[in-house]
Amino acid sequence: MANPNVLVILTDDQGWGDLSVHGNTNLDTPNVDSLARDGVLFDRFYVCPVCAPTRAEFLTGRYHLRGGVHGVSMGAERLSLDEKTIADTFKAAGYATGAFGKWHNGTQHPYHPNARGFDEFFGFCSGHWGHYFDAEVEHNGQFTQGQGYLPDEITDRAMNFMATNVKAGQPFFCYLPYNIPHTPFQVPNRFYDKFRYLSIDMKATNPEHEDFERTRAALALCENIDWNVGRLLDKLDQLGIAEDTIVFYFGDNGPNGERWNGGMKGTKGSTDEGGVRVPGLMRWPKHIQPGMVIEEIAGGIDLLPTLADMACVEMVSEKPLDGRSLKPLLINEAADWSDRMIFTHQRNAVSVRNQRFRLDAKGKLYDMSADPCQTKDASNDFPEVQAMLVKAVAEWRSEVLPVQDNRPFSVGYWQSTPLPARDGVPHGGVQRSARAPNCSYFTHWTEVDDTMTWDIIVGTSGDYEAVVYYTCPAKDVGATVELNFNGQTVQGQVTEAHDPLLVGEADDRCPRGSESYVKDFKPLMLGALHLAANRGTLTLRALEVPGSQVMDVRRVVLTKKEL
Repeated sequence: MANPNVLVILTDDQGWGDLSVHGNTNLDTPNVDSLARDGVLFDRFYVCPVCAPTRAEFLTGRYHLRGGVHGVSMGAERLSLDEKTIADTFKAAGYATGAFGKWHNGTQHPYHPNARGFDEFFGFCSGHWGHYFDAEVEHNGQFTQGQGYLPDEITDRAMNFMATNVKAGQPFFCYLPYNIPHTPFQVPNRFYDKFRYLSIDMKATNPEHEDFERTRAALALCENIDWNVGRLLDKLDQLGIAEDTIVFYFGDNGPNGERWNGGMKGTKGSTDEGGVRVPGLMRWPKHIQPGMVIEEIAGGIDLLPTLADMACVEMVSEKPLDGRSLKPLLINEAADWSDRMIFTHQRNAVSVRNQRFRLDAKGKLYDMSADPCQTKDASNDFPEVQAMLVKAVAEWRSEVLPVQDNRPFSVGYWQSTPLPARDGVPHGGVQRSARAPNCSYFTHWTEVDDTMTWDIIVGTSGDYEAVVYYTCPAKDVGATVELNFNGQTVQGQVTEAHDPLLVGEADDRCPRGSESYVKDFKPLMLGALHLAANRGTLTLRALEVPGSQVMDVRRVVLTKKEL
């Protein structure tokens, strides 16, 4: 089949153990399991300990540090602009490209998915979202109000995208990065009711550390994913393209909490096996032998070369890839498949895995074939292996670390540029609405000495309409605010109250951790601000504060005025 369609499904914080195909009897995932039955299960499939780095490696086939991704927020999640993506590759080959869900590799153009090879984008660019029902989302760079439960809606959008392109006779590359089971644990009753009082029979390796309320919620979210995967597979059947579509399913890191994960050591954020070994399943009827289990180590870093190879698509990146095509394994032509090393990095900790061994971030060696739970340091038993892997880690470090990241946030590379609170810095008494920046807003703005700043670079000189998205109770209306960039200013006054309730807690299945609750923010039009093409600090401050506070701020939006 020339030009097969491609559907890539990525889940957020779903561990290896969160599928029934891997032996977990706490839940049922028949639709995801069917991918293994009808295709291939990668038994040892590896990604990064956290989400943005995994996404970067999937998009580029290169280690995330090479692409400038070294964190999950405040700009560290952005994929360098000199990297070509898997969407660039398939788009150059004539494919329609769409992404639906959580992006997490840059918000402002030219980091935005619509600037990284995706014709269509619906979802959010942040690392997590604060509410999953009727959520504020983006559609091709414009904010809009979602309808219903977000994972269901992005599935609907993906199915419509596939159907539209089948009708047009155009092959598609569809990327569906779900936002679950990432916290906050929100899921419709139809999925949660099964788990509300469920006895958890298969427990974490250290059950005294397991929060069973969180486990129940996470499992319910995983069953929602499975239901949506069933809808996707049914849609491929209805469109008559199941045999013409490659489907790949994987997770972005280990489980977001202590729960059953096959006894492996580590969860999300860890460079140990349990933090980076995830589901990896692939189906392409009549092209891949059903029921195969691939024992050779592989990972998200291999998907670009593999999918391009399977689809006979020429890669557009001229940079050397760290991933390798898995096609020989998939078509049983891997007689000379050589052992390899896959490196894992998180906050300067580095672990490396080859087929048999893992060297952990502290230099301990584990024989994973004999000790998959990493209980015994085997360094003394295999000193030559330990020395070889230590040397490999040192060489890898010298190649990719340290990351020098002094990139400002880009403005004026697209008609409208949002600068969310997560990309800004609070000063004085200003605080974030939650510990994690990703979906936070600025609050506790009470003094004229308080400010919020954004380090920006303006791509195109001109006048920009400046809008601040705010809330303010009636008793505090009246503050005058100023936006300043390199000496150019624009001012506005809060004249209308807007004090909506916080949303999210009523839908949480258990207390959330670091995510902010959300509310509706109203636009305050400041007027035109002249921005010269230059780098500088965009500062939001108050000139007077007649009440007890100025306002809460979700984002500043700068829109180029038409000439």
